[in-house]
Order: sequence, then C-alpha cells, then structure tokens
Amino acid sequence: MLQCPVMRTATVHRKTRETDIRVTIDLDGSGRTSIQTPVPFLSHMVDQIGRHGLFDLTVEATGDVEIDGHHTTEDLGIVLGQAVAQALGERHGIQRYGWATLPMDEARSTVSLDLGGRAFFVVENPLRGGKLGTFDLELEEVFFEAFARGAQANLHLVHEAGRIAHHMIEISFKAFAKALMQATRIDPRIVGVPSTKGTLTQ
Repeated sequence: MLQCPVMRTATVHRKTRETDIRVTIDLDGSGRTSIQTPVPFLSHMVDQIGRHGLFDLTVEATGDVEIDGHHTTEDLGIVLGQAVAQALGERHGIQRYGWATLPMDEARSTVSLDLGGRAFFVVENPLRGGKLGTFDLELEEVFFEAFARGAQANLHLVHEAGRIAHHMIEISFKAFAKALMQATRIDPRIVGVPSTKGTLTQ
C-alpha cells in the first residue's frame, strides 16, 4: 500500500433534533472498524465499507428510529461523505475515479465513483418495498444519495443481478467500498489535482 506523507483523517459531528452522528475516518488505514447505530443492518453494511475499503472507521450514531430508520440512514450517509471530503483535503494526487463489479452468490453489483467535486447519484434497478430487519430496502438508495451529497461525489450504482435482497444490498456496499478505496488512493505520478480545471473542490 502506498504510504501517504500527510495524515488523511477527519472527524465530523452532526447533531440535529432527529439524529446525533459522529464519524471518524482514516483513508489510509487497515480496515479497523467500530460501528454503532440503532439500525443493525445499517451497522453491518457500514462495517463493510471500512473492512473492504481498508479504511479505519468509527461511527457513533443515534436517531429517531421509533419513527423509522430514514433520518439515521440519510444523516449517516451525509456525515460519512463529509468526513471523506475533509480527509481528502484539496484532493491532490488522488486517483479520483473508482469502480468495482463484485458478485455475491446470485447477486452482482457495479459501483462507479468520481470524487470530482460535483454531487450526483444514479441508481439502476433500485430495490423497493420490503425490509431486512428494521431496514427498509429503499434506504440503500437513501444512504448512497446522501453520501454523494456529503462528499461532493458522482456515484452510480447498478444492481446487475440478484434475487435475495440481503445479498444485493451487501454486495453493493462492498463494491462501493472497493470503488471508494480506488478513488481515494494516492498515485505518485499525479501532480496536483487530476482535473483540467485545477480544482476538485467547490
């Protein structure tokens, strides 16, 4: 793994009347995680991001889950995105783009990502109607859209195959982790930011 001379870490805390979320990330970690949310399946999925992206990731989240998991899921996506953006700084030397297609049994997902400073999210074949524990299936889309806003990233998710919702969502999070790992990595051949504009931040 390339060693970055600058510590690319960040802690973001966001508190509203609906949620209280703190995220700490080290982009050049080894996959150590501590994930605490009131939505068990969400905790399981966010753990995948740290472990498969080799990010050291700590999440402490509470929220109004007596209503449902929407606010907690969305706000965690926002805060994680903001933490990634802060850890990247001016985004000098990063690969910027990342993509991964991964299988899990009958399911297969592709995630492509651009850390180019412009927020946009696209999902093809989104999941609708149903739950995994207390996690509504459409909250997968909510999380990734919120991350794209928080990180100022362009994120595309495609559910290419699958019948079992657990597999489809889990492999999407793992593909996201691999794409994010690639996009955030430093390439020593890149001088400054990889953009003809000269900036990847707004």
